[in-house]
Amino acid sequence: MKMSSIREISADELKVGKSRVWIDTNNLDKVLDATSRDDIKKLIGLNVIQKKDKKNHSNQRLKKRINQLSKGRRRGPGSVRGTKYARYPRKRRWITTIRALRNELKTLKEKDAIDRTTYRKYYRTIKSGSFTSRAQLVSHLKTESLIKEDKNENNTSS
Repeated sequence: MKMSSIREISADELKVGKSRVWIDTNNLDKVLDATSRDDIKKLIGLNVIQKKDKKNHSNQRLKKRINQLSKGRRRGPGSVRGTKYARYPRKRRWITTIRALRNELKTLKEKDAIDRTTYRKYYRTIKSGSFTSRAQLVSHLKTESLIKEDKNENNTSS
């Protein structure tokens, strides 16, 4: 029987593709003497004909790339797709800022550093977009002398 026919029948028996069939080159005479499907089954049983393992695709390069991205690499101008505001929309930026400012105002109110009327006034001022950061808000409140200093904080520092 031809080698190509043997390979084809072996692939059929092993339920793999022809490229995954391995034939032992030391026993080629036994393989070429095989005349039937039963002979090939016997050779498979004797491990003269075997199936090769599947070739796996490594994820190593992908993992390395993700790791580099997490460190802030590979984000240069050549990798930028989309405009500035498509990547980080104005609305998302506004939400982040406003939440931080309102949170700061709330903590100041809970600590009794500011009173209710100041809280309400500056809540509206924040909404108008007058402040860009927590630091700016606190600095403004201090310059306006609206933050009451805690008595406990003064005693611990001296």
